[in-house]
Amino acid sequence: MITVRAPATSANLGSGFDVFGVALDRPADRVTVERAETTTIEVSGAGSDFIPNDPTRNTAGVVAQELDAPAHIRIEKGVRPSSGLGSSAASAAAAAVALNELYDRGLTREELVRVAAQGEAAVSGDAHADNVAPAILGGFTIVRDDGVTSTPADVPLVACLPEIVVSTRDAREVVPESVATADVVDTVGSAATLTAGMHRNDPVLVGRGMRECVVTPARAALIDGYADAVSYAKEAGATGATISGSGPGVLAVCYPGRQRDVAAALVDGFEDAGIDARAFQSGVGRGAELL
Repeated sequence: MITVRAPATSANLGSGFDVFGVALDRPADRVTVERAETTTIEVSGAGSDFIPNDPTRNTAGVVAQELDAPAHIRIEKGVRPSSGLGSSAASAAAAAVALNELYDRGLTREELVRVAAQGEAAVSGDAHADNVAPAILGGFTIVRDDGVTSTPADVPLVACLPEIVVSTRDAREVVPESVATADVVDTVGSAATLTAGMHRNDPVLVGRGMRECVVTPARAALIDGYADAVSYAKEAGATGATISGSGPGVLAVCYPGRQRDVAAALVDGFEDAGIDARAFQSGVGRGAELL
């Protein structure tokens, strides 16, 4: 029996659509695996009623199939589904690391990213790795077709989760199919700034680098209270804020010592729109851990 903890994550970070990701300190999923003749899934915790236990439709079950590693898989959800905080990725990542260990498959963490991404495809329809990469590797990650880059980082983060639902499929449907050259240039500049900020542990650069004018505005229209929440957060000490993944979660980076204020401001912004919300004070977290 092996148990692995895999953290919540935030993808895109504004300027890095389908490329950037970051691991959070909290919340997290725990996945326990035991060898079995066939794969079975048991789910408990946050939003477990909405998670399928059919192995062909569950991210962890798909990972077991990819690894040819049948198991009884118990998932303790700490990351709520449809949150924008990498809920399905956390389960897939934890299962990949646990089953690789249980069956001694010998795959590297980088190779497991691709395996876990197949689990993501069971939920989103596409094998995106921008959440599973930080969930497995930790830190700040850059995903490309030719590989994954991970680097440690240390900037104060706050994740806020409003009590509304935005499906990944709906969030993808509103993404524009074409982009003006000026917007591409602006986005590249922001992405470069954010990357430099992560390497320098500079929350000001990271915040500036979250700015993006194509995908974020389109998705923001799906999230009631988003504009006020971001505005309040910046007044409270956030250097930048953006939609976490496909939403409705919001990720903010802030000056040291201002996380509590920023967390309260994000919650206030959503509550002023009549939406309950909760916030997590975090930092850049580690990847999946054997417990």
